[in-house]
Amino acid sequence: MAAYGLYTHIASNKFRSMLLLGGLFLLVYVMVFAGALLAEVALNSNRPFDDYLTLAAHDLVKASPFATIGAAAWIVIAYFFHQNIIDAVTGGHDVTRQEQPRLYNLLENLCISRGIPMPKLKIVDSPALNAFATGLNRSQYAVTVTTGLMNALNDREMEAVLGHELTHIRNGDVQLLVIAVVIAGVIGFFAELFFRIFFNSNWSFGGGGRSSSSSSDGDKKGGGAFAIVLLAIALIGLAWGLSLVVRFALSRSRELLADAGSVELTKDPDAMISALRKIEGRGELPGATSAVMEMCIDNPREGFADLFATHPSVDSRVKALVKYAGGRDPGPLPLPGSGAEAGDGGGPSADSSPDTRPEAPHAGPWGSSPQPAPSPAGPIPGPWGRR
Repeated sequence: MAAYGLYTHIASNKFRSMLLLGGLFLLVYVMVFAGALLAEVALNSNRPFDDYLTLAAHDLVKASPFATIGAAAWIVIAYFFHQNIIDAVTGGHDVTRQEQPRLYNLLENLCISRGIPMPKLKIVDSPALNAFATGLNRSQYAVTVTTGLMNALNDREMEAVLGHELTHIRNGDVQLLVIAVVIAGVIGFFAELFFRIFFNSNWSFGGGGRSSSSSSDGDKKGGGAFAIVLLAIALIGLAWGLSLVVRFALSRSRELLADAGSVELTKDPDAMISALRKIEGRGELPGATSAVMEMCIDNPREGFADLFATHPSVDSRVKALVKYAGGRDPGPLPLPGSGAEAGDGGGPSADSSPDTRPEAPHAGPWGSSPQPAPSPAGPIPGPWGRR
C-alpha cells in the first residue's frame, strides 16, 4: 500500500519492520536445521544425502519447541537487562535536572509540547559527538547523549538531536531495534559456535575399515555426508548474513523518519542540518559494540560497498531535509586533524565549527519559545506552538 505523508510512512515502515523481524525469527529455525544436519553427520557419516535431510527434518520438529523457548528466554533477558548491558558498555549514567539543567529542560519542553512521557536522561563521558535512545516500554525509555555532543552543539541543535531521539521512541523504533539486535545476536552466537565446532573437529566422510566390495557404496555415502556439511555451512552463513542485513536495514530506514520527526517537533530544519554536520564523522564511541553504534544518531563505521552501512550518509539525510523541509546546508565541516580545521586541531566545538547561519535571539529553553532562523519556506512558528 502506498504511503503519503509522515504518519503513513511511519505506519508502513512499522509493518515492513514487523515482517522483517518475523523473518529474523524464522532464521533461528534455519540455524536449528543446519545444526541438526551437522549433528547427524557427526553421529554417522555413512548415510545417503536424502537420509540426512529426512533425519534433520525430524530433529527440527522435535527441537522447535526448545528453540522457541530459548529464543523467547533470550528476549526476556534482553527485556529486563538490555539497558544495564548498554550502560556497562558505554559508561552511561542517569542525570537529574540539578546536574544537567540545560539538557533536562530542553528534553522536558519537547515532551510537554507533544504530551510525550519524559524518558530517563543519561550522559556518557566521551568526547565523541553522538546520542541514542533505548527502552522497550514506557518505564524503560531513555535518551543518552555524550558530553562531547553537549559541548559542541548550541541549544537549537541540541533540541533537534533530542527531537530525533524522541521520534525514535514515539515511532516504536527502539523496541524493534532492540529485539532485532537480540535475535541477530542469537543467530550470530550459534553461527560462531557451529563454525568453531566444525573447524576444530576432524570428521571423516566415508568410513574407514570397510571391505573392498562395499568401497564404492561407501564413497557415495561419504560424498553425501560431505555435501550435507557444505549445505549446513551455507545455511548458517546465509542466516548470519541475512540477520545482519535485516538489522542494518531496520536502522537505516528509520533515521530519515527520525530526522523528519525532529523537524516536526522543533519546526527548525536548519538546526537539524547543522547538528548533523557537526556530528558527521565524529560519533565513534570507543569500546562500543556494533549493536550500540546502530542505535546512535550517526554511525561513522563503514561497511562493505554500503551493504553493511547501518545509517544513510549524512549527505543524503541533509539533502532530504533541504528538499522536503526547506532547510539550508552549510556544507561539511572539516574533521579534526584534516589540515583545514581552525584553531588548535582539537575536537569540534561550537566555536571551532561555528554556525554560519544567523541565530535568532531567544530567551533560552526555559523562557519564551525560541524563534528559529528564517527558512526559504517562509516564517516558521516556534517549536512548541501556542500554549
